[in-house]
Amino acid sequence: MSAVFTSDSCGLTYPDGTQALLNTSVSVAAGEFVSIVGPSGCGKSTLLRMASGLIAQTSGALSRTGTVQFVFQDSTLLPWRTVRKNVALNLELQKIDQQIIEERTTAVLDLVGLLDSAEKLPRQLSGGMKMRCSLARSLVLQPNLFLFDEPFAALDEITREHLNDELLHLFQNQHFASLFITHSIQEAVFLSTRVLVMSARPGRIIAEHAIDFPYPRHPDIRYQSDFAEICGKISADLKVAHS
Repeated sequence: MSAVFTSDSCGLTYPDGTQALLNTSVSVAAGEFVSIVGPSGCGKSTLLRMASGLIAQTSGALSRTGTVQFVFQDSTLLPWRTVRKNVALNLELQKIDQQIIEERTTAVLDLVGLLDSAEKLPRQLSGGMKMRCSLARSLVLQPNLFLFDEPFAALDEITREHLNDELLHLFQNQHFASLFITHSIQEAVFLSTRVLVMSARPGRIIAEHAIDFPYPRHPDIRYQSDFAEICGKISADLKVAHS
């Protein structure tokens, strides 16, 4: 599989001398879901901003192929636009033909289960529905790479698990590449093809775990002994990362 994002020994040092990342090498191939876990402040979100092109590395080399979409913890929906209009916004900005906008918006709303709520305003949505709308707004652009910055961290555990299930379903059907930041080891293992562990600042990758559970993954996999075993190994690496 060809890589859609690669950072080769990348580092980032801020003007005040703070070293956020050091010799960080990460690659994400087409159709691959890669999660990164690590201590707070280790540079995970900085790596995502570098991957998106929002900031530039100060050392090393970085490459990306095709279009990139960023999904934040805050759904950032425009409160005066309906669900449909929020999802269609980026297509409208690109001045795409209106019929194509309608077709792609309807298809993606159906995909994320929001077609029946298409005319609602954000204030009428639950937290989980807002996040699904945010995902739909990115999916409609058909990006090559999704960057997820702890998108479900603010949600309760039941809603979070439900959205994990839905995201996994989308990934299995759309085969987009993903770089996913989370503090939840269980979430990382459930979703991913690989999990990377980042050290404390300056951030660098100190461990990598292939997640070999086949897709589709049933929610009950979270309670299996081999799932707990891989979570335990990643947890042990995180303890090293904090030291």
